[in-house]
Amino acid sequence: MAGVANKLVTMLLVCALVVATMTSVDATLSCGQVVGNLTPCLNYLKNGGPVPALCCNGVRSLAGSAKSAPDRRQACQCLKTAAGGISGLKENYAAALPAACRVTIPYKISTKTNCNAML
Repeated sequence: MAGVANKLVTMLLVCALVVATMTSVDATLSCGQVVGNLTPCLNYLKNGGPVPALCCNGVRSLAGSAKSAPDRRQACQCLKTAAGGISGLKENYAAALPAACRVTIPYKISTKTNCNAML
């Protein structure tokens, strides 16, 4: 099981690096930071259940880091790309994650979110 988790984290980091090379240079938030903050959420995103405290800490950290419009677009795009690369991810759990952690973010965590609309 640990081997599968390591492969998943590696895949997410590769996706984050690919997206990081395609995004605006105005953003100061990296995809590595975004993925790193939400790695503790993987089990919840696939299986539901109680949200781990480390996951909610990561969501809070991400929300606090994405203050500017370029950073919000970057975080959104990183989440969108990472979500698309997680086998077994449940879209409804991803969309519910901020509310489950009592954090407000200005976009839905989904593979369908239009990140370019972030202001």
